[in-house]
Amino acid sequence: MNQPVNLSFPDKISLTVKREDLLHPHISGNKFRKLKYNILEAKKLQKKALLTFGGAFSNHIAATAAAGKEYGFATVGVIRGEELVNKIGDNPTLKFAQQCGMQLKFVTREEYRLKTETEFIKRLEAEFGDFYLVPEGGTNELAVKGCEEMLLPEDQRFTHVACAVGTGGTISGLIRSAFPGQKVLGFPALKGEGLSDDICKFVPQRNWQLITEYHFGGYGKVTEELIVFINDFFDKTGIPLDPVYTGKLFFGVIDLIHKGYFPENSDILLIHTGGLQGIAGMNKELLRKKLPIIKT
Repeated sequence: MNQPVNLSFPDKISLTVKREDLLHPHISGNKFRKLKYNILEAKKLQKKALLTFGGAFSNHIAATAAAGKEYGFATVGVIRGEELVNKIGDNPTLKFAQQCGMQLKFVTREEYRLKTETEFIKRLEAEFGDFYLVPEGGTNELAVKGCEEMLLPEDQRFTHVACAVGTGGTISGLIRSAFPGQKVLGFPALKGEGLSDDICKFVPQRNWQLITEYHFGGYGKVTEELIVFINDFFDKTGIPLDPVYTGKLFFGVIDLIHKGYFPENSDILLIHTGGLQGIAGMNKELLRKKLPIIKT
C-alpha cells in the first residue's frame, strides 16, 4: 500500500511511503520479502528447521521465529552476546522469539564473527541436526529475489526510490526492479566499509547510491534529535517509524530535501521496511537513559 505524505516541501517535491510494514503483523516489511523464497526453498529441500543469526533486538530473529511458527518449522537463533542468556525476560524481541518456539543459542561476539565459517556451521549442525541456514539479516540470492517484488507497475512514476540499508538485500532487490530513469538511494543504518561491495555481489554499479551521513553513530545508536523527529513525523502523518532503520531513512530524505539535494518536481517513494517490533526494547533503553520514548 502506498500512502502519500501530506506535508509541505520546497521545490514541489512530493513523498509517498510504501507501507511494507503492514504486510504481516509479525513477519513484516523486508523480512517478509526476504523469507518468502527461502521458506519455499526449505520446504522444497524437506528441511524441518531454520537456523539463523542476530543480535538482541534483531528484526530478522523475530521474523524468522514467527515464520517458523506459521509455516511449521522448528527454529534456532544464534544470538550475539552470551551475557544475554539470563535476560530473555527483559528483552521483548528475544522473549517473543522464544514464545514462537525458537531455540536460542547465545555465543560470544568472537564466536559470532565465525557465522559464515564452514567449521562453525558444522559445529552447529552437530548440535542442532540438519537445518536450512538463513544468513544474518536474511540476505542471499533468494532474499534479493523476494525484495524485487516490492516495486509494482504503478510505482513507475516515481523519480527516486529510497530505503534503509542493513545487509544490502533490500536495496539490491530494488535496484534490480527499478524502472528506467529511477534512482535508488540507500541510507545505511551502520558505519563501516564494504557495504557497496556486498551490494555489488548482486547488482551492477549503476542507478543507485549510498548516502552514508545519517547513521546517527552506527547500528542501534540513536540521538534525542532522531527521537524528536520520529515522534513529530508520527504526530503529523500517523506513520510509525523505528529508530534503527526507517527513522534514519526518513530523517535523511527530508533533510536532503531541505538542503536542495533533489531536483524540482522530484517524486520520492520511501520504502517502510517495518522493524517496529524493536521499539519496545529501544524504549526500555531510552527510559534508562532518561531520554524521550518513541511513539507508536
